[in-house]
Amino acid sequence: MSMDQLKVKIAGEIALSPNPGAAMKKWREVFSVSQSELSDFLKISPSTISDYESNRRKSPGIGVIKRFVNSLFDIDIKKGGEFVKRLMESEPEQKFFDALDFEKAITAEQFRKQISGVCVACPEKLEEMQIFGCTIIDSIKVILELPYESFVKIYSTTSQRALLFTGTTTGRSPMVAVRIAPIKPAMVVLHELPPDKVDKLAVKIAESEGIPLLVTKLSLEEVKKALKG
Repeated sequence: MSMDQLKVKIAGEIALSPNPGAAMKKWREVFSVSQSELSDFLKISPSTISDYESNRRKSPGIGVIKRFVNSLFDIDIKKGGEFVKRLMESEPEQKFFDALDFEKAITAEQFRKQISGVCVACPEKLEEMQIFGCTIIDSIKVILELPYESFVKIYSTTSQRALLFTGTTTGRSPMVAVRIAPIKPAMVVLHELPPDKVDKLAVKIAESEGIPLLVTKLSLEEVKKALKG
């Protein structure tokens, strides 16, 4: 995906969102740009940005959205452009996984409740951590078929997301894959695996990496419905 195509995709998401302020805030945080940093770049007050993000101002027009998106890219490029480069290379390979990006950030605890999850490692991190999306992964296909250099693509726009692995019987293989991967997720979820069946090594890896590890009994359709809601 080219840079211009990516800008259009992000701008379109903001413009068509029922909550454009939340969408603006999400993308600013995904780019790791503070309100003050963005306000300095745009030569406007931080309160103006805050008003847009909290919907205290009327929905931004296409001119405002264009300046907003261009500024995020320009700020990242001034820092070296690593995040923009990763975004441009992150087109998902859908046969391996399904990436769901949220309209706005939610806490990991909110995410756990949405999927009726049980946390088996690092529960203390749930309240403080924010999640921007979830990637549902076919464990067997990813481990056996996905090229290692393509693993980064499962993170879509940001690594601050949950990876939900299906088709796992103990959780060991997904956690080993996460441990050796160059980029770590914020959270890992094991699908349809009882808490007492989670491999002890998987739990130890999650604890050593500081990654909350959850299990859920919901069906994939129920998970997708809960997260899209």
